Amino acid sequence: MVKSVKARHLLIAAICTALIGCSSVPPVAYSGIPSSTYLRPNTQDDSTRVPYRFAPQTDWQKYTRLIIDPVTVYQGADNQFGDMHDEDKAVLASYMQSKFAEKLRGRFQLANEAGPNTLRLKLVLTGAKTNTPVLSAFTHFDIGGNLYNGVQAVRGREGAFMGSVIYAVEIYDASSNRLLSAYVTKQYPNPFNLGASFSSLSASKTGIDKGADALVAQFK
Repeated sequence: MVKSVKARHLLIAAICTALIGCSSVPPVAYSGIPSSTYLRPNTQDDSTRVPYRFAPQTDWQKYTRLIIDPVTVYQGADNQFGDMHDEDKAVLASYMQSKFAEKLRGRFQLANEAGPNTLRLKLVLTGAKTNTPVLSAFTHFDIGGNLYNGVQAVRGREGAFMGSVIYAVEIYDASSNRLLSAYVTKQYPNPFNLGASFSSLSASKTGIDKGADALVAQFK
């Protein structure tokens, strides 16, 4: 009996590994964003979440004001939304707009017009995946699912059947329109984040939260 239970859990973990391995798609250097020709493969330790980056040396401390352009939803043929509905894309774009403004307000004076010591931030939502109904939450209560999620947590990867969000960030000097930094990132919750596994967009929203925090840290 014990052996059969262990075998079932191992089978579930194996199924999770196979299914997630097929469905976890890495971001690309999207051809339709202005910074695409500047982006290069990231060779740093964070390359799993930030596979492409353009990062010349920049003195961020001299910038005190920030313009945040409206978040755009990428329409290029190389987008990574899968079969996500346009309504869900709009929800995520709106959430991204408000969340980044909320986080960055603590570091910058938010502005509407270009001026001295001012940055312009452009965010492009390029892909997303929703939580798989029922299964994303179920794996938190199943030993096999937890085995898989444990491995993923150590690797810094996505949890079983959980959603994610992919977007591009472009940062310009607002006065000169010179590109100062750009990157493509894929963000998702810790595999053991049970709260991010229930509603269809909760994992994607948690990914946006984490991405906003990471950007704030870049400016310190």
